[in-house]
Parts: sequence; C-alpha cells; structure tokens
Amino acid sequence: MKKGILFIGLLITVAVQAQKEKAEAYINTYKELAIEEMMRTGVPASIKLAQGILESQSGESNLAKGSNNHFGIKCKTEWTGIKTYQDDDERGECFRVYTSAEESFKDHSDFLKNRPNYAFLFKLDPTDYEGWATGLKKAGYATSPSYPQRLLKVINDYNLQQYSLQAMARLQNTPPVQTTTPLTETTTIEPIIAPTQQGTIKTGWNFYYVEQAKSTNDADTIKEETATTTTAATSTPSIDKPKKNNPYPSGIFTINQTKVMYAAEGTSLLSIANQFDIALSKLIEFNELAEMDVLDMDRLLFIEIKAKKGSVDFHVVAEGESIHDISQREGIRLENLLEYNRIAKNATLKAGDKIQLRAISASGAPSPRLPE
Repeated sequence: MKKGILFIGLLITVAVQAQKEKAEAYINTYKELAIEEMMRTGVPASIKLAQGILESQSGESNLAKGSNNHFGIKCKTEWTGIKTYQDDDERGECFRVYTSAEESFKDHSDFLKNRPNYAFLFKLDPTDYEGWATGLKKAGYATSPSYPQRLLKVINDYNLQQYSLQAMARLQNTPPVQTTTPLTETTTIEPIIAPTQQGTIKTGWNFYYVEQAKSTNDADTIKEETATTTTAATSTPSIDKPKKNNPYPSGIFTINQTKVMYAAEGTSLLSIANQFDIALSKLIEFNELAEMDVLDMDRLLFIEIKAKKGSVDFHVVAEGESIHDISQREGIRLENLLEYNRIAKNATLKAGDKIQLRAISASGAPSPRLPE
C-alpha cells in the first residue's frame, strides 16, 4: 500500500515538473512578443503571458497546435477569417484560426482594446495585474469562477510582472512615432493610455504618438507640444533622472503592490519626502536606509511601507547582491526577510543562493500570501 502511494506521489511530482518546464519554455518563446504588444496596445505583458499559458496549456492545446489560437478567442460576428469548430461551453463552438502565434497575440490585444466591455481595464495602472485578472472575469472573458485566481497564481509562480516592467522601461526611451502624411486641421495628439480615475496620465506610461506630420518643422513643433503636454499631465516629481540603462520606469510604479520610484544619485531625500507629504524619517524608515541627506547612488525608493511577504516564494541571488538590495527589489521589509532566512543583516550572499520571500510552514512549503 505504501509503495503504491509513493509511486502515485512520484507520478504527480513528475507531472508537475513537466508542466512547469513547458510553462517556462512558453514564457521564453513568447515573452518578447508580449512585451511588444504591451508597448503597442497597453495590455500588460504579465496578463498576456498568463492567459496564454492557461488558455493554450503552454502551447500544447489542440486549438493552439492546430489553429495557432493561444487565447481561446471565439469567432464573434466580426470575424471574417478562417474558422474551426470545437466543443467548449457548448458543442461545436466557432473559434478563430490564425496563420501564426504572433497573429494570435496581436488579435488578442486588439480584441481587448477594441471591445467596449474591456475599456475600463485600460484605465488601470499597467502594473495592476490583480485588477486586470479580476476585471477580465468581470468583463466576461472567461466563465470559470476561479479564473482570476488561476491567472494570479501563474503570474506569481513565474514572476511574469517583470515583463510588464520591462515594457514600461522601454517605453521611456522610445521617441514619438511620426509619419510623413500631411497635417490637417483636425490632427490631434493623444495619449495611448487613458487618464486614471484621478484625471492624470499614468506615470511611467507617458508615451505619445503623432497621427500625421507635415514637415520637419511641424514635426519639431509637435515634439515640443508633446513634451509640454506630458509635463503638465503628470505628477512626476522633479528629481534628477537615473542613468538611462536603469531597468525601471520613471515616476511612480509598484513592486509587490507597494508604491515605489527609482531616483538618481544626488537626489535630495527631503525634496522627495515633501513632494509626497511624508516625513523624511518615514521615507528613510520605509527604505531601511542609513541617515543621509542626498542619495549616495541610484536607488529604489518606496514611498509607503513595504509588504511583509513576497509575491513569489524565493529570489535567486545575483552577483554582488546584498540582502538589502533584495529587500528593495522584491518590496519586502528587511526584518521579515532576515527572519525568513535566519541570517544577519550583514551576511554575505553568493550568486545562485535562494532567498526565501515568505515564511516556511510546518510542511516545509512557503506560507501562502495573506492580506497585509
């Protein structure tokens, strides 16, 4: 009997590992496409990859293999392309057929962007994958009541949020896109991302485009207008910009559901504290910094207290990383990180070490994340 139980347990372990490897292979194959689509339309890369993994079974479903349909999108009345029929909620339902996975990824973005029931999603912060996960269910994308939880698990298990952050960082270094078509009196300059509920353009997503450009001089004028509009529309603090090769977007974004910014060496901490109406001592406390007036290096700065637990189970140490670096990059309070790993604040870490981001339960598995 015991041998039978052990054998079943082994089979389950092998199956889980195989599923994980397929998901990781899927992510490596399509992460760049997801990033490009987020830059093009605003659909978060984390959400797109998680939906692709779930809907296509990491690219292994019959619909993905036979029809390049990675998101289970049904024909609807507007579809004029090739069709296939498969059983889903009902027998013989019509699904879209694509010539490539890339076409499927692009159509998925356009499907969400152009249908009114999904419009509210594009008013969310681009890093708010929890809002997107619950919003997709609310808008009718899936019938399963557990769809949001399944999406969130995939995002957290495979740290898919990093690809959304990469897309946002790339957008900061992308110049306005222009065409050579003549200007007309009705030409407008519009933000790609809609205003937030507070009425301001999302910080870290201020990417504008020009519909038409008449000449070099007109293009230069439009660039100046765009820059002025961007400055007026955002509430980004007037601080020194970090080095161009930093991996984070400008302005305020979130790590582990906590508001944070990336500030340059030499930036006044007092000016940041004043701009966000928090005490300087609190700003230093939130970030567990030594007393200083200006930043000693480019740093992540949290403007609210960090979470006690991570969004994933562990962090793999990179070359030269300290425990404080990990605390900032994962958005976890340093005291909790030290407690989970039973190490000292000045402990030397080796590249490749695994740092636990959650408490270990009695069963030996990380405790599930609970609301703070």
